[in-house]
Amino acid sequence: MSLAAQQALPVVLGALIAAGLVSFLLTPLAIRFAPRMGAMDEAVDERRVHRRPIPRTGGLAVAAAFVGVGVIGLAANELLEFAPALRTVRVPQLAALFGGVAIGASLGYVDDRFALRARWQLLGQLTLAAIALAGGILIDSMVNPLGGDQLSFALPAAMAVTTLWVVGMINSVNFVDGLDGLLAGIALIAAATLGLISLLVPPVQPFVAVLCALLVGSLLGFLPYNFHPARVFIGTAGVFAVGYALAVLSILGTAKVAVALLVLGVPIIDTFWIIVRRVASRRSPFSADRGHFHHRLLDLGLSHRQAVLLIYLLCAVLAVLSLVLSGRGQISAFMIIVVASGVVLYLITRRAREALDRHSYEPSEEEPEQLEQVRSAGTELTGGRRGET
Repeated sequence: MSLAAQQALPVVLGALIAAGLVSFLLTPLAIRFAPRMGAMDEAVDERRVHRRPIPRTGGLAVAAAFVGVGVIGLAANELLEFAPALRTVRVPQLAALFGGVAIGASLGYVDDRFALRARWQLLGQLTLAAIALAGGILIDSMVNPLGGDQLSFALPAAMAVTTLWVVGMINSVNFVDGLDGLLAGIALIAAATLGLISLLVPPVQPFVAVLCALLVGSLLGFLPYNFHPARVFIGTAGVFAVGYALAVLSILGTAKVAVALLVLGVPIIDTFWIIVRRVASRRSPFSADRGHFHHRLLDLGLSHRQAVLLIYLLCAVLAVLSLVLSGRGQISAFMIIVVASGVVLYLITRRAREALDRHSYEPSEEEPEQLEQVRSAGTELTGGRRGET
């Protein structure tokens, strides 16, 4: 590890711990006020795997922890200069990151509250892409998977690619949000990997590592309440906030887009094949169903937790690959996995129940003792009563 990375490590750990604590304390409050905010998931359709109303306000806590700790920490750094490397980030980029996450969470909450149609969600995603572009966050080059020089984009093409990346990332995160703890865990693994690469792979980028640590901490503090059986969902507010943050963090730095493609291979590939299957069936690519990879695992007989942990493992393996492969190797590995996953999903489809009936398995509502203790501690620290979450 380089000297710059060693010097940044205490700040990275501090950001992670601070964001984690804030998120851990804000989530019980988000749960408590969800009914008043009108953001409850009533489990009214067949795609849902839960049987009772669940708050959809977890994403507000995650976004508030990320933005709040980040802005306060950067303001303190301007005064105290405890981490000079963090001052290398352009102010417009920081404004686009934190402002976009806050706006994304707000737009997502509107959907959580009023269940907007897909066209309005897409408009919100395009708005977030425009915020990134306004902050000077651009994908102006990419690794060429065929070899040779990097692929460079002129400004109009760079803007189009960046918009596609932001919108695609948010939708990939949205499509994988189908089981308790799944989205938060996958995003946590992705953010942690991006942060590690920022510290370990030249050129070292401490500021990206700190920003990734903020996201890791915000998700880590939320995950105990979201793991099965969930007491709160991340909601569209969290999908927009986390998806946007991952999209931007993967752009800030060297070869991060290639890394994100591989680390987030499971949701991205799942999104790709779901769209292919729906279009082939002459349906809207945004139509809802239970044909996702995680649903297939449930229909094969895996328990809720087993399916989630298996996907965590797959993402962790892809994360390791992203650490050991070069940029071109990451892209090539991703393309191979796309093809291989299509075959695997086809085989799973043949073996799984074609009806994809939510009643084909019985989700466990048993709460592990350790998880219950952690949740109760967070609730009591925020002035709530034991058992509220």
